[in-house]
Amino acid sequence: MNGTSNRAIWKHLDHVLSTSSPYADEDYVPGPDTVSTLESSKVLVIGAGGLGCELLKNLALSGFKDIHVIDMDIIDVSNLNRQFLFRQSDVGKSKAEVAAAFVERRVPGVKITPYNGKIQDKDEDYYMQFKLIICGLDSIEARRWINATLIDMVDEENPESLKPLIDGGTEGFKGQARVILPSISSCIECQLSMHAPRAAVPLCTLATIPRQPQHCIEWAHIIAWPEHRKDDTLDMDDPEHVTWLYQTALKRAQEYNISGVTYAMTQGVVKNIIPAIASTNAIVAAACTNEALKLATSCAPFLQNYMMYTGDSESGLYTYTFEAEKKDDCPVCGNRAQYITVDPDIKLEDFLAGLAERAEAQLKKPSIRSEAKTLYIQSPPSLEQQTRPNLSKKLRELVSDGEEVGVSDPAFTIQFKFRLQFKQ
Repeated sequence: MNGTSNRAIWKHLDHVLSTSSPYADEDYVPGPDTVSTLESSKVLVIGAGGLGCELLKNLALSGFKDIHVIDMDIIDVSNLNRQFLFRQSDVGKSKAEVAAAFVERRVPGVKITPYNGKIQDKDEDYYMQFKLIICGLDSIEARRWINATLIDMVDEENPESLKPLIDGGTEGFKGQARVILPSISSCIECQLSMHAPRAAVPLCTLATIPRQPQHCIEWAHIIAWPEHRKDDTLDMDDPEHVTWLYQTALKRAQEYNISGVTYAMTQGVVKNIIPAIASTNAIVAAACTNEALKLATSCAPFLQNYMMYTGDSESGLYTYTFEAEKKDDCPVCGNRAQYITVDPDIKLEDFLAGLAERAEAQLKKPSIRSEAKTLYIQSPPSLEQQTRPNLSKKLRELVSDGEEVGVSDPAFTIQFKFRLQFKQ
């Protein structure tokens, strides 16, 4: 296909980017240079699932020519009802690789580079090459990781180090899209409390009297895995690990005459996966792509900075936007420690367990250090053994009222700062 006929495919896009607008950025110059800027903009899509498939298709059809995609999952038959880039013959193959090849076949001149793996596999140099990053993730933990990484990359003396993050998410008929300018606008961690942690199931229920299929899965996750595979670090994105949890949970469910344990449910419980609907994915992906086009070309003001969408039958279809608040005590983009009110007589182990359920923390495997010393550390085993006696001590024996503590979690690259305020 020659250049003239290839260019004709994008005539509507060329018209948009060649038209002056009173709403455009001051630096916006409509015409061929802007079109060229768009085509040369290297963008990264994180996730090639329901939302990611829509994003890849939309970006390719919106004039982006250099797209990268990361996803570590393989295609399951349950994906085929909404992840339209996949076919029955693709089951068992890499989502990122199949999605990239499909879009490349359909859209002339587009280059999509897939990576089958985790976002944590890549370093800052990898993320530095992109003009912007778009997330189509189903995990709060992964969002928090990429959010912290991009903020940590920002160098005030190098404007190119600031990589806009466009985050899309869906839950049934509801969805959201937002634009985050790392270190400038409110970040994902600032609004973490909007994503309430899952309610904890009492350990005694899991261990003795499971009543629901979810209880059997949690038992396999929390009790059986540490007992039978204590030397293996559980990777919730590893199909072999999830299969082991599923099979173990299924056997326990059969013992208690509980039905309903499936592989998909195991994934949902362990990874906290939320339901997805194709139409919601399409709408949110369109909103995210629209923001990517505006950020890449400056043809219109980008979203400031949160759009919510609801399309359920009870409340009707509507959207609204609002600007989220940037918090000074955000552990990622702020510069102050968060205040936490605690009972000084609770044991350290109970405080650490509570961090998983606190909306502002949601830390699963925390280690903690006071201003004076390390109080408890999860690994290596030698240090864990040395600090284990502190778990049974009361907080008042370890820290003083108003003291700042640092908490780390292997899932994140940063240290969380909390100032403990004793209840009077």
